Amino acid sequence: MDDTADPPGSRRRIPPGRGSSRPRAQRAREVADVLRHQVVGGRFADGLLPDEHSLGRQFDASRNAVREALRLLRDEGLVTRRRGVGTSVVLPKYGHGLDRLAGLAETLAGHGTITNHVRSARVVTELPPAIAERLQVPPGAGAVHIERLRMLDDLPLSLDSTYLTADVGRGVLRGDLAGRDVFSLIEETADCLLGSAEVTVHAVNADPATAELLEVPAGAAVFAIERLTRLRDGRPVDAESIRIRADRLALHATLHRC
Repeated sequence: MDDTADPPGSRRRIPPGRGSSRPRAQRAREVADVLRHQVVGGRFADGLLPDEHSLGRQFDASRNAVREALRLLRDEGLVTRRRGVGTSVVLPKYGHGLDRLAGLAETLAGHGTITNHVRSARVVTELPPAIAERLQVPPGAGAVHIERLRMLDDLPLSLDSTYLTADVGRGVLRGDLAGRDVFSLIEETADCLLGSAEVTVHAVNADPATAELLEVPAGAAVFAIERLTRLRDGRPVDAESIRIRADRLALHATLHRC
């Protein structure tokens, strides 16, 4: 293989397709990409990855390339390696689809116990101008601000901050914010189904305060989701900013080419 030196004087036959000209780092990334996809997809039900020798055969890669691939996944916080035990998944990753409008609790039903720690639930008299613009109301119209730390099986999953239009928000404040998705409370209050949402996803480094709440190192990469949700009649009612632990959730979508 490209990353394992042969003993002096020896000759080695390189099987076709082994890609011997590729540097080890490139081969390791290729192996890591496949393993990451398998881990996120729940391929290893018992949480334990095959040993290095088995992975080498599976990927037609040298042991050094496999070890480097596993180090990459370990550095991402996806797996842990222990002598005598092997390589195991640190935490299961759960999928959250971006092709359907649904709350996290609804999406993760059956995957564990969802609880919400309500950190803020209050009426605000003046909206930040950027939020007012998104909700298409004057800043002085006021709103309701809710911030919740979402837990999955007693481990932090996301920090959700949302501004709701005043009329809808006051009704949501009377609901069970600790036990229910905001989406369902909005629909009950407005007596109207949600219709659509505009979603932007990017990666940010967690600031110290957010990192402490999510129990990740300061500066760790987290998903940042900005979402504006509208009722079926098109009126925007929920401007949301979510920070999600990237080691606990995978975002996916099914796309169709017209």
